[in-house]
Formats: sequence, structure tokens, C-alpha cells
Amino acid sequence: PPIDNFDVFKEGKAQNFFESQEAVIALCTYFQELLKNIKDLDEKQLRDELFKLFQVSLWGNKCDLSFSAGEDRSQKSSPLQSLENMVPYILVNDMEKVWSLLVNAKKIRTESNVRVDIILDNAGFELVSDLVLADFLLSSKLADEVYFHGKRIPWYVSDTTKHDFNWTIKQLGSANHMWMSRCGINWEGNLKKGVWVFCDHMFWTLPHDFSSMSEVAPDLYAELQKSNLLLFKGDLNYRKLTGDRKWEYSVPFHQALNKFHPAPLCSLRTLKSDTQVGLKPGQGEQIQASEPEWMVNGKYGIVQFDDGLL
Repeated sequence: PPIDNFDVFKEGKAQNFFESQEAVIALCTYFQELLKNIKDLDEKQLRDELFKLFQVSLWGNKCDLSFSAGEDRSQKSSPLQSLENMVPYILVNDMEKVWSLLVNAKKIRTESNVRVDIILDNAGFELVSDLVLADFLLSSKLADEVYFHGKRIPWYVSDTTKHDFNWTIKQLGSANHMWMSRCGINWEGNLKKGVWVFCDHMFWTLPHDFSSMSEVAPDLYAELQKSNLLLFKGDLNYRKLTGDRKWEYSVPFHQALNKFHPAPLCSLRTLKSDTQVGLKPGQGEQIQASEPEWMVNGKYGIVQFDDGLL
């Protein structure tokens, strides 16, 4: 005390949230309209909506204050308008595999709940896009509970702490926009009911690759093993998944994970650092030839899945 709960990045995170208002309103409005008809959607429509929200959550990862050294990275336009145009920039797209996993988990669900864990990255617009995705998973009955994993201390400029998580939901709940406040109030309810759970663990801010989690933080590894699907948001999580090595682009994701397989996992990441695996032979070299900055400019993304099976 008195600086034990001081967050030097708080102001920047709040500013990013407020400057992304238009995009937040557009996303909350779209989502609340979707919820009105969600019971009537057939399987193909549900799948299409999941893919749309996956992409919003993926590209929401562009709003990263550390990436821009604090310049304005807020999301200003409606995130849903440009999704079609962005598809060619998704270098690995395993959304079908994630859909199959969730649908099958739902079918074979007996006693236990279907659980999805989201390992969070940035506060601001990206966090709102993650919360919308999490709400969709519950509302569509693809999942019964969602666990969110944040940072225990302020980290890497815009990373989400418990305070950011609760603050964001409160801001939405008290907004003077009908659909924003509906989202916030529903999400408070999810936390109260226990179908959403926020966790933080010191491991996420330690310097270890995730392949050493089972030794360094066996309690966290055991917790993740309870999940049906782990969603890892952002570039730094990807670097820690792959050991931050300069792999050949075509090395399989499974190999780069180096035995980190607590549960089936998927990385949603826009590329901001020079490690990338699981590409088709020649794919990385081809982009490199025309765009030398492709690995660090945040223009490309991946939705990369590993089921953990050998």
C-alpha cells in the first residue's frame, strides 16, 4: 500500500474503450438483435454467426496499445461491415474444426457441463468482442460455462486485469444506450449465476513458455484440463504457446506446442511478431516476397486449432 492496486496503464485502457464507443454500440446492437431470434436459427445459421463473432474477436486483437506504443488503436468503424473483405487475410482458418468440436461436445454432454476458457489479451474493444463471443456460446447452448483468464497485475500496456474486466461490464451496464446496457446487465447476471467466472494466476505474467506450465504451475494446468476448449487471444499468448522460436513456417502447430496439451485449444491472433507455424508449404515465403512486414504489421490473422491428440 498505497500503490499495490495502482495501474499505470489504466488511463490508456479507459481511453481506448471510450474511443471505441461506435464499434461497441454496433457490436452490442448486432448481438442483441441476434439474441431475439437465436432460438429459431438452424445449425448452419448458428455456425455462420459463430464464425462471424470469432472473426470480430480475432480482428478486435488489432486494438493493442503496446503494438502502437500508445497511439490511438481504438476501433472506430463497425467491426461487422468489413469481415468479408478480411477473410483473405486469415492465413490459417480452423473455425470449422472448432465448430465440430463444440457441436460434438454438445451432443455427447451427459453429466458434465461444456466449458470454454478464454485466455484474455487486451482490455477495451477487444475485451467487449470476447464477452460477446462468450455470451453467444452460452445463448446458443454451445457451452454451459465460460472461464476468463486475466492478468493478476497490470501488464503489457493494455492487458486485461480483474479491475478492467469488472469496470468494462459496469460501464456497459450503466451506458445510456439500450443495447449496451442490456449487454452489461446480462453479463453481470452471468457472473452472479456463476456461468461466467473470472480467474487470474501469476503464471500468465511469468516469463515461462506454456510448455513449462505443467511443472511451474500444475494447479493452473489442472484447471485448464477441465475445459472442453481453450481460446488463446493475441500475439503474446501465441508466442508463449510456440516457445517464441523462429520456426519454419510449415512446422505443425502441434509440434511447436511442445507437449502443451491440457485440452483442445485454438489461438485467435493478429500477427505482430515474427513467429508463425502451421502454414502450407511456401505460403509464408510467398507473402514475404511481396510484403516483408507481414509478420509484424497486424494485417494478417490466424484462427489456429490443435485438438491435443497425437
